[in-house]
Amino acid sequence: MSSRTYKKLIAKKFSQDFKSAIEIIESPIPEPTGDEIVIRNKFAGINSGFDTLLCQGKVPYVNLTPPFDLGVEAVGEVVAVGDNIQNFQVGDAVVTTVRGGGYREYQAINANLAVKVRQATPEVLTLMPTGISALVALEKVGEMKSNEVVLVTAAAGGTGHIAVQLAKLAGNHVIGTCGSPKKAELLASLGCDRIINYHTENLDRVLKQEYPNGVNLVFDCVGRQVFDTCLENIAIRGRLVVVGFISEYGRNLEEVTQPRIYHQLFWKAASVRGFLMPLYQEYAAEARDRLLHLFYTNQLKVAVDPTQFQGVESIPNAVEYLLSGKNCGKVVVRFSH
Repeated sequence: MSSRTYKKLIAKKFSQDFKSAIEIIESPIPEPTGDEIVIRNKFAGINSGFDTLLCQGKVPYVNLTPPFDLGVEAVGEVVAVGDNIQNFQVGDAVVTTVRGGGYREYQAINANLAVKVRQATPEVLTLMPTGISALVALEKVGEMKSNEVVLVTAAAGGTGHIAVQLAKLAGNHVIGTCGSPKKAELLASLGCDRIINYHTENLDRVLKQEYPNGVNLVFDCVGRQVFDTCLENIAIRGRLVVVGFISEYGRNLEEVTQPRIYHQLFWKAASVRGFLMPLYQEYAAEARDRLLHLFYTNQLKVAVDPTQFQGVESIPNAVEYLLSGKNCGKVVVRFSH
């Protein structure tokens, strides 16, 4: 195998701009060690916020020195197995979620880090780790209950559209924000109870008029003014979970001068909670198995953005596309072989 080469994307330096930070290089296709399998990636999921922050050196829990590999989630097919491997064979479909294993055509990985799935499809890829993050953030951090008002921002995105469905499955009234009629259509098809297109409606006005008792649980991926509005409309004992802040990725941080946050939280006994999946790994396996069951039994729909990105060369454009907010569902890159 090693006589042939494959392409992968690396961060060659730290830079504010993703495209200037990265480089495409060729490496020999690896041979597996005794405990490894070699996977030919078919699809990789795009995580533009993480990619951007990583290339800026702004991910506090990862201490990296360029050059380093990029990309996290991938789904593909096993093409070689090590001598010690008994539970995988050539042809198996597998998902991996290891930093550096995504933006490349081939990867050699310890077999314990791969999850066997029925088919190597982008839908399954979307559930790990994107769907896992939505489930763990809602249940473990947000303490999601039933018969509450749940607000999901960027609700038509890769993470958001899964969060909407999980909140509905738990028996809640779900509000979803989005930025286009096409995204609103997707949210309607997923059973979202109140869809707010922020280009045509004012989020703060809708919440104050239609939800005077406030929102019990907020799943926020956006940040900035959206975060402020959600916080202002939080219910008594409400929980606001910060899952990301895409409005600030790749941009200078906005400095805000206003009263400290506890003035808004104290009188409602409300809370703001940060969520980061690497700090909740003990829940990942159970969440993964539950999501796969929901998907395979048609209780959970997975939306994959229809825009085609082909090959390692297309990854910078895919990252830019996701950051632009145009996507409807999960953005993936396809690798052809």
